[in-house]
Amino acid sequence: MVKDTPRTRILIIYTGGTIGMIENPETRVLQPFDFTHLIDNVPKIKMLNFDIDNIQFDPPIDSSNMDPSHWSEIARAIENNYDAYDGFVILHGTDTMAYTASALSFMLENLNKPVIITGSQLPIGEVRTDGEENLITALQVAAERTSSGEAMVQEVAILFENHLIRGNRSSKVSADNFNAFLSNNYPDLARVGLDIIYDEDSLARDSSNRPLMVHDVMDPNVMFIVLHPGMTSSTLEYLLNTPGIKGVVLKTYGAGNSPSGEWFTGPIAKAIERGVVILNVTQCVNGAVNSSLYDTGNTLARAGVISGHDITSEAAITKMMYLFGKGMSNKQVEKYLQRNICGEMTINKS
Repeated sequence: MVKDTPRTRILIIYTGGTIGMIENPETRVLQPFDFTHLIDNVPKIKMLNFDIDNIQFDPPIDSSNMDPSHWSEIARAIENNYDAYDGFVILHGTDTMAYTASALSFMLENLNKPVIITGSQLPIGEVRTDGEENLITALQVAAERTSSGEAMVQEVAILFENHLIRGNRSSKVSADNFNAFLSNNYPDLARVGLDIIYDEDSLARDSSNRPLMVHDVMDPNVMFIVLHPGMTSSTLEYLLNTPGIKGVVLKTYGAGNSPSGEWFTGPIAKAIERGVVILNVTQCVNGAVNSSLYDTGNTLARAGVISGHDITSEAAITKMMYLFGKGMSNKQVEKYLQRNICGEMTINKS
């Protein structure tokens, strides 16, 4: 007698965002609604051949209000339900989706199940919406198995329109196109068209079978400093002396270049001497920091600024929060910023 294959179980974690919003009839402003409204507008979900449960933030939040405490709430929800479900779909607003995806990739150590984050540019109750397709496809991806029966996706990923991309390689690139997210320095995990075509060489795999370990403490005492022509020494010094600041993600020009004058390099060097960790990332959407290419980039490296290689800004800032959140010393944080932890950057050996 052939035994029935257990039905795949997927948990939806609804945090809020445009996908679950509804128009207030009086103000005509979009506001979060509850999960029942969302499911009622996607009757096709009932056609999927697996079991779906849900939990939701109460109240649902606009993603512009997302902060590290919410990342911890999501991570703990996954931890508490990890053994009961085969995969997870997180519904999230688009504005900070790449930050959440990056943060969770660090917080969920030894993850070997799919955590698929999706949302929409238009509310799911609209006549014309990307929300229905994104939700259904995300559920299908979360349920997908290889020929050997293991989860096809074993990492945090964003599913949006035609792209399934590694969470810590993602950036929001459009405020009004359905293809709102791209991975500029790493291949798509899958291309979504008539079929979902996975790039199995790009998917994360961990054969250690270690249990999930959740790190739910993130240290927010980090910041961006974005270079621009006309920045003054007083502005730079003011930012670098922000009370309590432990780390800075310095968004530089091109391949990691910056002004080479003492007005700039002096305050940077003094901050590093005080123990502030500074990571160099490029403002460009493609490419990487190459400190040896130009003298202006090499000057920062000589001062002690760390190369972020091809890491995204979103992954850089959340990686810093994660490392400091683990209670690491400045030297330890510097060491791990130069290591690829979970596929967030490519380190060229040349």
